[in-house]
Amino acid sequence: MADLIVKAAVKEELSDMNVASDFYDALDAEVEELLEDAARRADENDRKTVQPRDL
Repeated sequence: MADLIVKAAVKEELSDMNVASDFYDALDAEVEELLEDAARRADENDRKTVQPRDL
């Protein structure tokens, strides 16, 4: 699995919170699933371009 998230950006966004080390892997998996679903929706609509509506 490729790293799809930037840990420093996540930590900055959640600056008031502590972030568990395994949170990043779980978030990365969620993003990967979101991207796969968006690509599937675009493909089902005969498009090669993923658009915001595919989310």
